[in-house]
Amino acid sequence: MKILKILFFTIIFLVIPIKVHAEGIYKTDKIITVDTGKQRLYAWEGGHILKEFKVSTGMRYTPTVKGSFSIRTKIEKQDMKGSFPPYEPYFIKDVPNVMYFYGAYAIHGTFWHNKFGSRASHGCVNLPVADAKWVYDWAPVGTRVEVF
Repeated sequence: MKILKILFFTIIFLVIPIKVHAEGIYKTDKIITVDTGKQRLYAWEGGHILKEFKVSTGMRYTPTVKGSFSIRTKIEKQDMKGSFPPYEPYFIKDVPNVMYFYGAYAIHGTFWHNKFGSRASHGCVNLPVADAKWVYDWAPVGTRVEVF
């Protein structure tokens, strides 16, 4: 009897077409995705990747938050400081093109290291300055940000 039920449901799922709606997949909106495994940021528009950038996301003890967010605030230039043991405290003046997407987590320009493509941040998404400027100018407040 159990085998008949399994067979019945298998046939139903294979024979009866299931409608799939693409509204949630393909959007004309601007979307930013951050792949922490590949250390890449993708700028999407009209359902296609417009640009791809190497990034540095959070290190082992300060990982970048994952989930669905949106750009809440944009600040052209800002000082940043923090202390996250076991890492050394930091104070960096004039961090460019800051785009906050969740709490203190931001996408921003980075001039103090060149480790793009590997984990090197305290949780933010670091971009080379020219790339951060492009994203900053392209993405308005409210732009969807997906981090995975």
